[in-house]
This record gives sequence, C-alpha cells and structure tokens, in this order.
Amino acid sequence: MLARGCSMKEAADHICTHAEQMTEGVLCSLVTIDRNGHLHPLAGPTISKEYSTALDGIAIGPGVGSCGTAAFLGQAIAVENIFTDPYWIPYRALADILATEHDVKACWSSPILQSDGRVLGAFGFYYKQHRGPTEEERMIVAECVDLCSLVFEREEVKAENQRLAYFDVLTGLGNRANFIKTVAERARNNSSPFGIVLIDIDHLGRINEAFGHTVGDRLIIEAAHAVTQIVGPEKNFRVDADEFAVLIDDGSLDLADICRRILQALADRCLQERSHTLRLSASCGGAIYAPSQVADVPTYLQHANLALHHAKQTARGSFVLYSDELAGAVAERFRILQTVTAALADGRIEPHYQPIVRLDTREIVGLEALCRVRTEYGQILSAGMFAEALQDASLGHKLTDRMLQQVARDMRSWRERDIPLSYISVNVSMADFDQGDLRARIAQHFSQEGVPPGQVVVEVTETVYMDERDSKVGKTIEDMRSDGRLVALDDFGTGYASLIHLLNFPVDIIKIDKTFVDRMSGGPGEVIIKALLGMAGGLGVRMVAEGVETADQALRLQRLGCSFAQGYLFGRPADFDTTTEILKRQAQQRYA
Repeated sequence: MLARGCSMKEAADHICTHAEQMTEGVLCSLVTIDRNGHLHPLAGPTISKEYSTALDGIAIGPGVGSCGTAAFLGQAIAVENIFTDPYWIPYRALADILATEHDVKACWSSPILQSDGRVLGAFGFYYKQHRGPTEEERMIVAECVDLCSLVFEREEVKAENQRLAYFDVLTGLGNRANFIKTVAERARNNSSPFGIVLIDIDHLGRINEAFGHTVGDRLIIEAAHAVTQIVGPEKNFRVDADEFAVLIDDGSLDLADICRRILQALADRCLQERSHTLRLSASCGGAIYAPSQVADVPTYLQHANLALHHAKQTARGSFVLYSDELAGAVAERFRILQTVTAALADGRIEPHYQPIVRLDTREIVGLEALCRVRTEYGQILSAGMFAEALQDASLGHKLTDRMLQQVARDMRSWRERDIPLSYISVNVSMADFDQGDLRARIAQHFSQEGVPPGQVVVEVTETVYMDERDSKVGKTIEDMRSDGRLVALDDFGTGYASLIHLLNFPVDIIKIDKTFVDRMSGGPGEVIIKALLGMAGGLGVRMVAEGVETADQALRLQRLGCSFAQGYLFGRPADFDTTTEILKRQAQQRYA
C-alpha cells in the first residue's frame, strides 16, 4: 500500500481491520500524537464516531487513559478495568461511551515510536472482558506497531518535504512557491478584488556584511513577527532573503493604510548588537487584482514588483501602488537605459563644462565636468534626463569611466595649448565606490594623460557620505587625498548629513547647494551661508556657491565673504570646443 501511494488513513484503517480479523472479540484503534502532545484519532473502523470525537485533542500525560499514558511514558499500558483503574478515573465519560456503544471493559495500548525514540502515536486493543493481552496478541500488536511506525515515518517525511517545498525554514512562513500557488488559487476564484503587497527590508545585505548572517537572520525573524502582527501568519509569506509578500483578501483593499501599519510595526522593533541599535525599515509596493481581469498571475505579480522597485527608487521607506501611469514611467526608464546604453556603444557620451569663478575678478579658476548624452538625432540630454541610468550600478560605472577618460584627454589638450586652468572636477556616485577600484581608475586615466593630481577634484554628494557603507567611502576618499587629489562635498545641505561627517571624512571644497543661494534675499539662506562660510574658514576648506543666477546673488555672496561660485550668471555648461574658446579669450585678456 505504501509503494502504491495509499494515504496514511487508508493504510491505518487496513492495519486495524487486519488486526481485528486476526483476533476474536477485539476492537482496534490508532491515534496520532502531534508535536504539541495532543491525541488525534486516525483509524478504528469499528470504533464509534462519538468516542473518536470525544478523544480528539486530549493532551497526553500520566493518568490520561491507556493511550495518553502509553504515549506519555513510551511504554505499553494494560488496563483490565476501565471503570476502576486510576488512569481512567478522570475519563469516566469516555469509558461510558465505550461500554454503551461496544460493551468494552478493558483496554491495552502500545506506543508507536519513531526511529529516534519520539512517540508518534498509540495502537489500542479494546476488550469486552476484564483482561489483558494474550501472548499471541502481543506478537500481532508488535507487527502492527512496526507497520504503523513505517506508515507514520513516511508521512512525516512527506510532511517535511511539503514544508521545505512550501515554507520558509527560518520564519516558518509560506515561501515564494507557496505564495504564487496561493495567489493563483485565489485568482481562479476571483469573485471579488484582492491585493498583494511586497515588502522589501532595507539594507539587509549591509547588516549581514557588518554583523554577520546570524544577526541578519534575527532581524528577518523580527520583521516576520512585525508583519504577521498586522496581517496574520496565513497571509504573510517570505518570498526572498529580504522580501515579504502579503495577500490582502479580507475585503479591505486600502493597501496604503495596511502598509502604513506594517511600516510602523517594523519601526517599533529593533535589535541591539555591539552597542549598535539596528532598526527595521522597509519599502512597499502593491497591486490590486480586479475580478474583470484575466487570471494572469505572472503579470499581476510583475505589477506589484514594479511598484516596489519604484518605491525603492523614488520613495524609499513608503508605499507605492501600481497604476498604468507607473507602468508608463517604468517603460520610460527602460527607454532611457536603452538610449544611454546605445550612446555608450556609439561613443555619444561627452562632457560639458561649467565655469567655477572667483567672485572678485570673475576669472575662471576651475570647471565642473557634467555628463551629457548626444542622441542619434543630435539632441543633447542633460544628466537630469537620464538620472535613472546613473542609478543603475553597471551603467553608472561605465558612464563614469567614459567621463574620466574624456575629461583627462580634454585636460591634456588644454595643457598642451598652454591654457591656464587651476582644476577640473568630476562627479562620482555610490556605484563607483561599490566597485572598489575608483581610486585606481581615476589615477590611471589622469596619469596617462599627464594631468597632475592636484588639478583633479572628485565631487561626492552628501547622500554618498550618509550611506551606511561610508567606511568604504571614507577609506577611498582618504586614499585619493593622500594621492594629492582634491575632494569636494557637493550639494551640501540637501542630504541632512551630520557635521560629524566632516570630521570623519575631511574634504577640500564644500559646495553650497543652490537652495540656500535662492533664499538669500531677506531669507534664512543668507544666515546659513554666513555660518557655513565661518565653519569652512575655521576648517581651512574652500567654499563654492552653486546655482548663482543673478548679479544680486553674486554681490551678496561676495559681501558675506564667499570667494568662489558657479551658475548660469557665469556660464552654462558647454562642450569642449566652446569651453576652449572661452578659456582662450580669458587667457588673452589676462596677458593683454
């Protein structure tokens, strides 16, 4: 029967029937013991349903009838009088059912043991006389118990395989296969709308790197508990290392409200590790499945995934719901990535240069190299138009590499023409630091073109400084400065960075963000800039004001003591040829 794939219940009924046929006047029953130590009737073809129902769920223990005691002690228990024996006194009602339904007066129960000694169930003989087992019955039951052990262990293996196939080992929640199966089943019966939410835990990989996978696992368990606290275990699934999926199927499709509660539950939990407080944060994306839709589960899951990706890119720490407009934005992102990829392949990436000037003389002392993409139709795309491409780790790395190569060549050309220029700055991103070779790449490109280290400024934004991987950033910055290169902190004041970063990672130049320059006229911007100038002076750091567009702004900055600025007032970003002409004119005026 096992080889043919019969069920556990079919095999157990067959064993009981066979045992009853081999004995005279004996009723046979078979019960299982769950992992919490409770009895559950499995087989007993001639035992009344009333008795089986009354037996179900009773906890095993000493003095819990014959079956419960045998299972608890792991040894056979023979009771010749179920009405007077101490084991049965608390269960007189069960004895009365047996007497009324079957005229049973005695019971002998034997434990069914797993190979490791754990009790899986109990095999019972019920007698209509006050007696115990005969020697022949002991031999029969020994064979039956062995068979039952095989049946039970096989079922345990099946259950374990099922658990491994459909449940996450760490959290005990359903896994990805379970989730997809559940959603597919729900979609086939989509009489009402339902929703799913994907929850991505922030920075789990970095926590694993810094503190080890054991700590990361503890954090995942905390996250599982937090999400389960809101939606329940049956609707919560762990579908990836750092990702959970929630099925919303209770008529409440306010996914935003559910996510708000989930995010708050996550935020309320934390771990203490090596004097660090590790807090949980996440981003959420969701989609709603309408009854009118075709049951295309993969597409539906892709919608939720797109929403999650968009949340991570544009609204980290919050919730985004899928919409057709979002799909359009994703399609546009793909188009931009394709455009940039093609431009890289065709050599249509080029630097444009914006002047950095001395405010007192308006002399150009430096240039900021800004990445531009020339389309196949000749249109120039600014960095803002392909910002998504810069977020892509692989593509962003290639763009930076191409820019470094071309800027170094342009610098060599200006040096060969004796065009004076103090420095040129290049922008780098977190993707460049992640590669681990930024210092070597910069050194290679500029040294082979004969550009001195002191004429190269590496611009890093506040968001890079604030990144949790800042130890890697700090080490690279320290190494580049030791090479003689200058480092500028770009967009200062927009990333809410702590001033402590300036102590941990010293820089040579701080660039005041345009936001403060715009709010100088009678506003708080002027007060902040004045304070920053004082701080920079004390630290021996040069300050450059960005986004200067009017003469009034330039004058106010100069009066405050700011020496350097850049912005449309002094020149828009221009290509190599135009910039060369501007630099040549300035050189001619200087020597005139």
